[in-house]
Parts: sequence; C-alpha cells; structure tokens
Amino acid sequence: MSKPSFWQPVADAQADADARLRAPSAQRNRDAILLVLRDVLPPSGRVLEIASGSGEHAVHFAAALPGLTFQPSDPSPDAVASIAAWTRDSGLGNVLAPLVVDATAPDWPVGAIDAILCINMIHIAPWAAAEGLFRQAGRLLKQGQPLYLYGPYRRPGRPLEPGNAAFDESLRSRDDAWGLRELDAVAELGAANGFGAPAIVEMPANNLSVIFRKN
Repeated sequence: MSKPSFWQPVADAQADADARLRAPSAQRNRDAILLVLRDVLPPSGRVLEIASGSGEHAVHFAAALPGLTFQPSDPSPDAVASIAAWTRDSGLGNVLAPLVVDATAPDWPVGAIDAILCINMIHIAPWAAAEGLFRQAGRLLKQGQPLYLYGPYRRPGRPLEPGNAAFDESLRSRDDAWGLRELDAVAELGAANGFGAPAIVEMPANNLSVIFRKN
C-alpha cells in the first residue's frame, strides 16, 4: 500500500534536513486534531502512527504531549526520510525512528503500544489498507485503548459537501480503488475486529475525528 505524493519540499531546508517534506493539510489541521487527541490519548505510553506521511503531525503532537512517545511509520521511502529529518530538526526525544509499515501487511514490526493514529489514509489507499489497519489494531490494542482516524467520510442520509464531492471525484480519477469511505462500512470493520461503535467529532473543512476503542 502506498499513498500519493501530496507533499511539497521545504524550501528553506538546511543541508542536514533537506529530506523534509511539507504537507499543507498537516499545517491546517494539526492543531484541531491535537485538541481532540488531548482527550483521546492516555497521559503516558507509546502511540503508533500509521501512514505518517511527511512526519509533521508526529513532531507537532510529540512537542505538545511530552508524556507520550510517538512511533511514526510509513511505507514510502521518501516519507520515512522526511519523518527522520523532521524529527532531527525538532530535537525531540519522544519521537522514535520511523518504521517502514505497510497497512496491508500480515504483520507489523511494532512492539507494545497504547494507541494508534491514522490520519488521512483510508480514502487515499485501497480498501485493503483499512482492512489491514483494523485487523492489526484489533490485535495490538488492549481493552479501552484507542484507534483514532481523521479524514472526510460519506455519512448515511447526507449528501457529500461540494468540496468533499470534488475531492472524492479527484481521488477516483487517480485510482478507482481510492475514494471517500462510507462511515457505516468503517464502523462495521471496527466491530468485526473487536472495537465498539465509534465516537464522532466534527472537524473543520468537513472532516471527522472517528475514535474507536477496543472492547
């Protein structure tokens, strides 16, 4: 599983950090997501981020939540290099070296964790990536521990907002296996892997925080 390259190089990167990429969406949504995560994540422990992309979310959250250790990951070599560069540049001690993790893999090379984050992945990947995410999350997380998802969704009885409809069309034109997912289908996938019904938090720009907890 891989995600498309929606990242931009950092124009003012120094020589020791020239692998850094910048995701404009991360700059826009990171504070809104952090506000939700303050109530979702435990005060201490290890947080696995799947599909970390540029790495900007991991360092932003780690700086704001020093009691937690963040384990970023991504299947893309460019993303892994960017995560490592942003981590070096941040000087933070609570961001671990990035792992190469494909959500669809039968096993993930991770140890014990206390929470999982996955931001803007399942609509920019085949459905098999969502299946893999929930399968592994159901195996790795213990009762009460959270799986946090963020992104746009299709919701029953509600037409897509114009911006999300255009985004969905753009994704499907790139790859017919991509596209905004039905929230009910994601909830069913959670239930099949040992999670309770998700809590939903409305987010800016017609996105949602979708919070599952292991039964």
